Amino acid sequence: MPGAVRKTAFALTASLALLTTACTGQAGSGATDDASAETTLTFWHAWSAPAEVKAVKQLVAGFEKAHPNIHVNVVGNMTDDKINQALRAGGGKAPDVISSFTTNNVGKFCSSGALIDLDPLFEKSGIDPDKTFPKAMNEYTQFEGDRCAVPLLGDAYGLYYNKTAFEKAGIAGPPKTWSEFEQTAKKLTITQGATYKQLGFMPNYHGWETTTEHYLGQFSPTYFDSDGKSTIAEDPAVAAAFTLQKKLVDALGGYKRLETYRATLGDEWGPRHPFHTGQVAMQLDGEWRLGMALDAEPDFEIGVAPLPVPDDQADQYGKGYITGTIAGIAATSGKQNAAWELVKYMTTDTDAVVNFSNAIHNVPSTLAALKSPKLTYDPRFKTFLDIAANPNSTTAPASVNGGVYLTTIQQLGYDYESGKVTDLKAGLEKAAQQIDTDIAQAK
Repeated sequence: MPGAVRKTAFALTASLALLTTACTGQAGSGATDDASAETTLTFWHAWSAPAEVKAVKQLVAGFEKAHPNIHVNVVGNMTDDKINQALRAGGGKAPDVISSFTTNNVGKFCSSGALIDLDPLFEKSGIDPDKTFPKAMNEYTQFEGDRCAVPLLGDAYGLYYNKTAFEKAGIAGPPKTWSEFEQTAKKLTITQGATYKQLGFMPNYHGWETTTEHYLGQFSPTYFDSDGKSTIAEDPAVAAAFTLQKKLVDALGGYKRLETYRATLGDEWGPRHPFHTGQVAMQLDGEWRLGMALDAEPDFEIGVAPLPVPDDQADQYGKGYITGTIAGIAATSGKQNAAWELVKYMTTDTDAVVNFSNAIHNVPSTLAALKSPKLTYDPRFKTFLDIAANPNSTTAPASVNGGVYLTTIQQLGYDYESGKVTDLKAGLEKAAQQIDTDIAQAK
């Protein structure tokens, strides 16, 4: 999916608040339409780039060929705001099927009843989601027993590295543990007066994809207990992630020096991204970065590997953070059986998933598609396929108020790395209280 949309995920969560008070019907209330009858569905999606829009149309064309009685009106470039309003309002112009880039909002989609529970339809179709989708993707499409969404391709995060810089520094290969990561980042860093000629890695939380959420994926935090209470103040994985990130910030020159350097670098989506230019030798990023980096024609060889793991989890090297696009069926739709045929095809038909993945270069979202010989990709892309299939890979759990809890954690990250917060334990306790308060207010 387009990274620019991903970056707005936190901002979009607020707009979903309307859903929690909307009367959208009872999720999983049962469909009565005849899926074998002539009908037309409306499918809203968020893709907007020409190649992606074309790929979606090809995906739908394959479905229409297999289901000649069901026609699909495809509407692209639909933001979550527009989707939310339509799900609340219903009516003839509202979508029957939607897809969203914002996995953080699954909790709201499910708890509000805006999207129907798909479990009865999976069961009726004889499809076991636990055996169909990678573990992390399976987790981020449900909330409190309600599977109101299904994965539609995914994103996996790993480590890009400058192989040429590694060779010059005498480094044999990518780091696998966090202590190796720190040593490698320091060895690759070449200072130039008060700034850097080459920075081994930009650890700051404002540094493109280096968010608390993505870092924490390597530490496998719990986030919430069985009662839905925040565990970030008690879970040692969270404190370890914050501590080691701050240690890396200090080891590479300190927050202020790094921020000063970062301000001189290119943006995340342009050709002057600092990894493309060689100004940063390692980069935490998703699978889409490979194509962007190759298009920039850098003067070095690009390497791809899983992101390092904490030293005490060395046996889990190979895992990563997973997110992706979701699809669902509107509770206001009067064509839910036909809509299920479309959703089932797009998300569980192996060839359909493989062809869509090949077309837009996202990670396939079924275990069968991840192993398909029909996948076409740069050999380095396999790293992300393996991360997606790894049962130890993680995601951020759904919450009733979307990604608000992640925003709270991210803010603590900003404050801790910059020195505004010096007592990490107290900071985590305060953040946990805020998370619990926000969730209680959203119910």
